[in-house]
Amino acid sequence: MPEDVSVVVVGSCMTDLVSQAPRLPKAGETIHGHKFFIGFGGKGANQCVQAARMGAKTAMVCKVGRDVFGNDYIQNFKNNGISTAYAEQTENAATGAASIIVNDTGENAIVIVAGANMLLGQEELQRAQSAIVNAKVLVCQLEINPDASLQALRMAKENHVTVMFEAALFHIVAGQDDRQGLGLMGNSKVKAATTRQTDAQMAELLTGLSVIAVEDASRVGLELLSKGCGSVIVTLGPQGCVVCQSTNTAPKHIPTTAVTAADTTVRLQLS
Repeated sequence: MPEDVSVVVVGSCMTDLVSQAPRLPKAGETIHGHKFFIGFGGKGANQCVQAARMGAKTAMVCKVGRDVFGNDYIQNFKNNGISTAYAEQTENAATGAASIIVNDTGENAIVIVAGANMLLGQEELQRAQSAIVNAKVLVCQLEINPDASLQALRMAKENHVTVMFEAALFHIVAGQDDRQGLGLMGNSKVKAATTRQTDAQMAELLTGLSVIAVEDASRVGLELLSKGCGSVIVTLGPQGCVVCQSTNTAPKHIPTTAVTAADTTVRLQLS
């Protein structure tokens, strides 16, 4: 078993079904597109592939369907040198999928069906426990059942494993507030993305503070530090990002270079 991996990612796998068209269709409208392709996506899998391509020894803890997309996904992990010992398949749901339309200016509209991702739970994490508790870094997000992310965070904290937690898709499910996970993150880095309106709403849900400008992001970062996070990165799209650390609480704004967007959908696994 790959208990000597340095980075373990507990998270999502999504097969991206991408259509490119001159513009996004209106409700009830059918339009012609000019390109279609299938790619590997999902925040968790993207993070795992990126870590592997940067040289880290990685393992993915995930759930995909016992279908063509699931088979392809596991093979893609192997092609990238990622341990698949904890990448499980199920017949009870299809592999997660995202239907994506991208227009000529790079804007997109996305519908995701989480599918097998939501079946990743306590039993799967127990089977992966040895790898999680012996890792140097655990990476989590919220594209899977939040209970699973919370359990993984608990495993990491109890064993002094550094956590990187992307709070994208923060939400409240069945009355359970995802914020309880923030208290488990004293030795961690959290990224709060505020690029689009829905992400800004996520940052507001996390802290009660709205994010419009750099100064707002600084306040959000400091608030998250006060909740127990070790480091916080608040991304601001074209405005760059703000970094806050418990060892140096002065927020640091890192600007970005202006570019013309070709596609705002993040996909790191196409090649």
